[in-house]
Amino acid sequence: MLYYLFNFLDKHYHMPGAGVFQYISFRTSMAVILSLLITMVFGKRLIEQLRHLQVGETVRDLGLEGQKQKQGTPTMGGLIIIAAIVMPTVLFAKMDNIYTLLMLGVVIWLGLIGFIDDYIKVFKKDKEGLAGKFKVMGQIAIGLIVGLVMYFNPEIVVREKIFHTGSLSQSKESFEQRRAYMKEHFTEEIHSTKTNVPFYKNNEFDYAKILSFLGPHYRDYAAWAFIPIVIFIIIAVSNGANITDGIDGLATGTSAIIGAALGILAYLSGNLVFADYLNIMYIPNSGELVIFAGAFLGATVGFLWYNSFPAQVFMGDTGSLALGGTIAVFAIIIRKELLIPILCGIFLVEELSVIMQVSWFKYTKKKYGEGRRIFLMSPLHHHFQKQGYHESKIVTRFWIIGIMLAIITIVTLKLR
Repeated sequence: MLYYLFNFLDKHYHMPGAGVFQYISFRTSMAVILSLLITMVFGKRLIEQLRHLQVGETVRDLGLEGQKQKQGTPTMGGLIIIAAIVMPTVLFAKMDNIYTLLMLGVVIWLGLIGFIDDYIKVFKKDKEGLAGKFKVMGQIAIGLIVGLVMYFNPEIVVREKIFHTGSLSQSKESFEQRRAYMKEHFTEEIHSTKTNVPFYKNNEFDYAKILSFLGPHYRDYAAWAFIPIVIFIIIAVSNGANITDGIDGLATGTSAIIGAALGILAYLSGNLVFADYLNIMYIPNSGELVIFAGAFLGATVGFLWYNSFPAQVFMGDTGSLALGGTIAVFAIIIRKELLIPILCGIFLVEELSVIMQVSWFKYTKKKYGEGRRIFLMSPLHHHFQKQGYHESKIVTRFWIIGIMLAIITIVTLKLR
């Protein structure tokens, strides 16, 4: 909203300094600052209000050190995260940008599903919360919407790189020369189900090829391959974030690291010079996502002020489902979803530890009559707690691993 206001003032009244709102870097910086202020200033008031309403966490006794002290800690703190993402984005991003609207829709939708789950747990005193099938149905619904919009919306296009020996950075900067360069070295704006593939020389893969067995017109049915993959990724990452949110600051800090990396990837994909240099698809208008990423980063870092050990508030499913789903859709939009296993490695390992534990327990119980375990407890962070590590040490080490994975993710753009 402020973008349009200051653009109007600059264009019609030549207001000094108004033109700075044209720059993504400035608007991103403002989004980070505002989201930090919202979480840190209004976060305290929210915590007090949640305490007044007795919106406290009900902790099951798992025999973990320090667990009983968490009883009654305010939950549903994800509300402040969502507010700190939405408000700066609405103020500083272009609201006629399809990517911005899509991301706002995702964070609000999944936040609503998480809120219903937390509400049932807290106010209805039902520890199970919203039935799992309804959570999955909600995730499938938003995945279907995202997939259909990505596939059919005329504004969602890419420009694929054509191999050449020159570089835009070596050319002159006039508008006509830049346009001529784009026509010569990039395809026209096209709809595509292609994505970037890490560690692969010709670093693109078209989901439509999955249906190549249907014959020469298989591309006409590309949506039947693309949309289910989008739904699967959203479900996997949002549930991975939800599982990771088990000890103070783990999911919040990990999400902040991932959000920063995605912001960098969005900037590279939405910038013609860097898309040319890195030989990746150029995605017009995706640069606005950097502002959303800035708000996301500020919201998660600011929330850590109250969520780090010892936590004064938990995000609940309201926050964890929204963060995970947002990360998934962001990666899909910038065609970097195949980097998720690396970038979201913490989420992946935590999720796999639960799947492995449950599967092995059921298998051994059926075969031997007694269930056996791979880990002392799952998810993985509880395994380390059972080994005697303090949760703050576990969180810090997971953050370090998350930073390493984020760096590796960015480096993969040049490793082929």
